[in-house]
Amino acid sequence: MATPQENARLEQIKRSWEQKRKITDRFAGIKTKIGVYSGKGGVGKTTVAVNLAATLAKTGNKVGLLDVDIDCPNANKVLGITEAPEYVDGEIHPSEKWGVKIVSMAFFQEKEDEAIIWRGPMVHNAINQFLQTTDWGELDYLVVDLPPGTSDAPLTVMQTIPMDGFLVVSTPQQLANIDAKRCINMIRKLNLNILGIVENYSGEVFGQGAGEDLARDIQAPFLGNMELRAAYRDSSKPTVLLDDEVAREYDAVAIAMQNSLKELGRQAV
Repeated sequence: MATPQENARLEQIKRSWEQKRKITDRFAGIKTKIGVYSGKGGVGKTTVAVNLAATLAKTGNKVGLLDVDIDCPNANKVLGITEAPEYVDGEIHPSEKWGVKIVSMAFFQEKEDEAIIWRGPMVHNAINQFLQTTDWGELDYLVVDLPPGTSDAPLTVMQTIPMDGFLVVSTPQQLANIDAKRCINMIRKLNLNILGIVENYSGEVFGQGAGEDLARDIQAPFLGNMELRAAYRDSSKPTVLLDDEVAREYDAVAIAMQNSLKELGRQAV
């Protein structure tokens, strides 16, 4: 006869299996899942994620954007959307703007400056809730804006979503590259794919080239530079829809990313 501890363990396994089944069902209609990730905050990861999603959408793809940066969710601000998702019969139906469906913790906060002071298990449960209950429908791409660093939150995403690969965002500063290497090591330890490196904030202020050095060092593709521009001050819509130079930079990154996916046999078809 099983002990209470063994029964509790069995119930935990059953719950875990049921959660994974629900998530698998939710993601069945999504062709390609892309993580946008960084070793530290403040490198423009969310800006890259939103503009990449908008770039993919404006070329006719069906695109979703999942903001799982639970502590500091702001992808909605960069996308320029205020309408919250609908929650009907236990399902989250994403908001949509500029051809991008979006779900973010920001929509579920009472105040946008509210501090989310949660320990790891609560963050894990919130992410799982998003994954289990969001009805994305059919998508060509789901862009996932991960939390920075190598803590519980990105680990939950990496171990739960069958990701096709990750874009790693860094800057021309060497400190950012040191942190980027940490998250790259995490990706590789979990036997996941690195699609390439993006260098953000390039130009006269911070310099240029450290992202390419990082890509060579870790033997991964370099996807491109994003120059620091005044156009990013306007948050009414993704900057790729406001500035032709920014749009060209992201077009090039999207093509390079798609080439990486093809080489890995993971592109949307």
